[in-house]
Amino acid sequence: MMRRVPSRQKNSLVHREHDFNLIKKLAALLVCGLVLSSGFVYAAREHFAALQLGYESENLRREKQHLLDDQHRLLLEREEAASPLKLEQAARHLGMQPVQPAQVAPAREQKSSPGNTSPAVGPTATDSSVAPTANSAGID
Repeated sequence: MMRRVPSRQKNSLVHREHDFNLIKKLAALLVCGLVLSSGFVYAAREHFAALQLGYESENLRREKQHLLDDQHRLLLEREEAASPLKLEQAARHLGMQPVQPAQVAPAREQKSSPGNTSPAVGPTATDSSVAPTANSAGID
């Protein structure tokens, strides 16, 4: 085998020059890579946030539909409970009886006094000193 380089060559004195263009190119490549990767990270975060909002809105739509169904059901129950047949059954259960024709007193007009020009009015709801009588309440 033949040696092309003499074995006692002194290379320790040779200094290599730094290539500043290469450092600038690597720095520019690093900055571009960071910008590009941060764009991908931002886009991925926005995508997952949009998916999360989609799931939440779908859950809210389902909950709204469930609440609307409950509201409709409760309105039907209220209407059914307020029907005349149910009210009559509840009144009979409490011991009430239908009104007999003899219990209803015909409305009588009261004569107004000469000094009073307004029509006669019965006791008001705020007048606590006058207690309603059986005839004025329609009960015998």
